[in-house]
Formats: sequence, C-alpha cells, structure tokens
Amino acid sequence: MVSPPPPPSAAGAHHRTRLTIPIVDSKRRIIALLGGEPRDKERWKLVVDGAAKEMEQREERIRLSAREYQHRRAQEEYAALTCGPSFGTGQTEPGDLHTNVANTAVTDELMHHKFFLDIVGFTMLLMSIYAPRLFARYQKCKDDLLAWKQLRWNFDCSVLAACTWNFGRAVTRPHRDFGNLAPGWCPVTALGDYNPDLGGHIILWELRLIIRFPPGSTIFIPSAIITHSNTPIQPHEKRHSFTQFTSGALFRWVANGNRTDDDFLATASPEEKAQRDQAAGTRWEDGLGFFSTLDELELLYKTQ
Repeated sequence: MVSPPPPPSAAGAHHRTRLTIPIVDSKRRIIALLGGEPRDKERWKLVVDGAAKEMEQREERIRLSAREYQHRRAQEEYAALTCGPSFGTGQTEPGDLHTNVANTAVTDELMHHKFFLDIVGFTMLLMSIYAPRLFARYQKCKDDLLAWKQLRWNFDCSVLAACTWNFGRAVTRPHRDFGNLAPGWCPVTALGDYNPDLGGHIILWELRLIIRFPPGSTIFIPSAIITHSNTPIQPHEKRHSFTQFTSGALFRWVANGNRTDDDFLATASPEEKAQRDQAAGTRWEDGLGFFSTLDELELLYKTQ
C-alpha cells in the first residue's frame, strides 16, 4: 500500500481552462502536462461524448469475476479492461495480453472506433511536441519490439503499447503504476458525465496539486513515480477513463537484446555486463534527461 505525503492544498491548484499547460520542476523540465483540448471545441465534444457513450453501451457485455472489480486502484468497484503488448506475470517473453472472448470483443470494438482513434492521435501529437526525446524513446522501443516479433500493437499511430478502459465510476485511490517506465508518460483521458467542480479532480500527491479534471481532458504524468488519485464524484454520476502506457519490462527486454534479465546474466559477455552496470549507475539522471525543458522547446520551435 502506498503511503502518500500529507494532502495537498487546493488553493490555487485548480485548472479551469482547457489550454495545454506544462507542469515543470525547479530545472524547468516538463515532468507532466495538462493536455487541454483541440481548438475545434465543438468537434472535440462530439468525440469525447461519443467515446463515453460507446463505453457505456458495451459495459453490460463485460465479463469479469467479482474479485476483478475490486482492484488495488479503485475507491469503489468498477470494470477495467486492458489490451496490448506487455511482459510480466509469468510470461517468458513479451506478448499480447489475453482475456475472455466477450471482453476481447469489447476492447476490439473500442480500439477500432474513430472516437478513440481521434483521442489517441491528439495525445500522440501533444507528446511528440512537449516531450520529443521521450516520444523518440518510446518509438525506438516500439520499432525494436516489432522488428523482433509481430506483436499486435493497439494503435498504429501510437508509440504506447497498451491501454486500459475504466468503466462506470472510475475513481481511484492513491497509487502508483509501478510497472510502467519510471520516467515515462501515461496519458489519462477523463470521460463521462460528472460535475468537475464537485468531483473527479486528479490529485498529484508529491507535487501537492489538486487539478480540476473535466470530461474530455487529458493529463500526461509519470505514473510510476508520482502518486495519483481522484476525488469522489456524486452518487448519480458516471466517470470513465482511458489510459495509455508501456510496461517498463518491455524496455528492459529490448535493452537486454530481446532477453529476460536471467537470460542476459547467463549469456552476456563481460563487456555487456559492464555496460549494463555502468548504465545502472546513471539511470536516474539519464531518465530525467528524457524530459524536455521549456527553454529548449522555446528555442527548438522558434527556429523551425
């Protein structure tokens, strides 16, 4: 169980615009991003309202056990369906996540729906603009994985391997997604019908921020290292969410030359092991280096 720091102060922490707003650290590195929405607000409302409706229409078809509704992230029970390439939980190599036939039909339909293609396209555009080095790192991991094996990538336009649809009353308790890449970004898109002034805010505990998070908004956070949660919504309301991510284990598999950690240690040359040990010593600094700064982006886009 994560023990978050003391609750943040709500004063001055609410985001009441739909603009794209970077969240920066003391070095002006963009460590998180409030994604806002595209300029065509009327069309975007059709997209996000339609995406929520598509989820609601399929919710009754989901087949999960009672225990699967009671996962560690949830304040109350809700259904969550994940699909895409992953590595872990007993797998000997990366592969596609599997579920039952009913749930696979639901995720396949949502994954190919234009509304979710639009959401993914918008999030990838923002990520490529505000975190170009991080975006390139994800792209290389994707390219290396698909060169090794023809995995089923969810969205051709996305550099992120997997996604989760959270249905119904998706309000989370404080948690970290420790399986994701530590310096990576996880886009979270809020959907549904709830009053964002009364609930559904996202809390970034270590940053001491409470952020107003209306339906149709997206936030990009390093979800493996920042504790995050939501404030409750009203009893009659619905809040869905759509999240995208890549397992950190996929990056390790690629770094190991398409091998598990155990296989790498058993077969690697002394030089390869020395290089890995050296990289481990600077992993935190190297990870921070994937975040772009406001200054370098200003210079980059000024010269284009």
